Amino acid sequence: MKIVILGAGSVGSSVAASLVSEKNDITVVDWEAAILVDLQERLDLRSVAGNATHPSVLREAGLADADLVIASMPNDEANLVACRVAKQLFNVPTCIARLRSTEFTEHPALLGDPGFAVDHVICPEQSVTESIRKLIDYPEALQVLEFAGGKLTLVAARALEGAPLVGCRIAELCAHVPNIEARIVAIFRADRPVPTDGETRIEAGDEVFCLAPTKQIRAFLAQLRPLERPVRGIMIAGAGNIGLRLANVLDGAFNVKLIEPDHRHCERAALELKSVLVLNGDATNEDLLAEEHVSDVDLFVAVTNDDGTNIMAGLLAKRMGAGRVIALINRRAYGELVEGGQIDIAIAPSQATLSELLTYVRRGDIVAVHALRRGAAEVIEVVAHGDTRSSRVIGKRVEDLELFTAGHTGASIGAIVRGRADAAEVIMAHHDTVIQAEDHIIVFVTNKRMLPKVEQLFTVGLGFF
Repeated sequence: MKIVILGAGSVGSSVAASLVSEKNDITVVDWEAAILVDLQERLDLRSVAGNATHPSVLREAGLADADLVIASMPNDEANLVACRVAKQLFNVPTCIARLRSTEFTEHPALLGDPGFAVDHVICPEQSVTESIRKLIDYPEALQVLEFAGGKLTLVAARALEGAPLVGCRIAELCAHVPNIEARIVAIFRADRPVPTDGETRIEAGDEVFCLAPTKQIRAFLAQLRPLERPVRGIMIAGAGNIGLRLANVLDGAFNVKLIEPDHRHCERAALELKSVLVLNGDATNEDLLAEEHVSDVDLFVAVTNDDGTNIMAGLLAKRMGAGRVIALINRRAYGELVEGGQIDIAIAPSQATLSELLTYVRRGDIVAVHALRRGAAEVIEVVAHGDTRSSRVIGKRVEDLELFTAGHTGASIGAIVRGRADAAEVIMAHHDTVIQAEDHIIVFVTNKRMLPKVEQLFTVGLGFF
């Protein structure tokens, strides 16, 4: 696929790095020539320096035969204009715009034709907010993803020494938790995936990914580690786009304190929020944190615009007794360095964006794509279309699909969602499960080289049409 990315900031460069690794034809456009030189030294892509809203620059970037344009510049208006130019002058099939403000998304008529001609909108800030909100519901988890309208949940958690499942083989899962219909779809040990066949034993420190009906997730987590007490007190550092969004979502449901050094941002937050205590101050100030009893909060969330501030505030809050710490960290190396230590979870907006974008890049009828472990793995919800003649999967048992047999590692079917959304049935996939037309298949991919094969497997033959 030929993809043009407009903007080489943290989001644009991260998306480029992920997509170029899958042998897409990538071109990146940005004002800053130095950033583009650095990208070209690290990645196999083409770059064009210039204003990404100008037709001449877009023509040089190859929009005349592009399949997809991703406008990820810092300015919402620039992204909208670029999409309009791409669609009107170059007839690009799919235009995606990153928008921070809700001013445009609240008026959908402005985004489509004859407006700005945006096919899809992505908002990293909203994605991060939703991710943090789910982590509040499951304080034991490292990542929480929902499928099939919330009926099915994928949760990642670190197994702790002494937990019931530590030392057990995966084949013994049903015996240990007979009332839970769960499927362990992946295990990462020392940052490397390990096979998830029946003989694999869960070890302390393993990062375990489990797929189960949502109502059973908490019971499964209790088998990997002691359950935490429900989150009540939350302290947020930073009243920017993410901090304010998060405070709005939590307002009234939790005891929330919001710390922001900029006086104007504080005034805005105080006017907008009803029951959140807004404090004008520095979240790295030890005296302020002590005065506001950071030791009593169940969750400290650092979401300022600066990685260093988020790391320092998170480390300080943890040292002073905060229960759990989540920090927003854009730079991948920083996140990998600190996550799992004093900072429990590092969240990168670029990864949240990547998950949204992959839904439009993957071939086939993809309902949702989620990047896991900073893009090292993916979980895909794909619809099986066609019939037994035009489809490679319909009418087949899981064990009949060579791609998902024991000899092929790196991809597995975790579950199937069957039926209409209002009465959908969740089926945990077993070797003899038969795939039917219109089933939603949850596929977990730990080896990204398997992705083209997975896409091809679920592509309907031309005879179906």
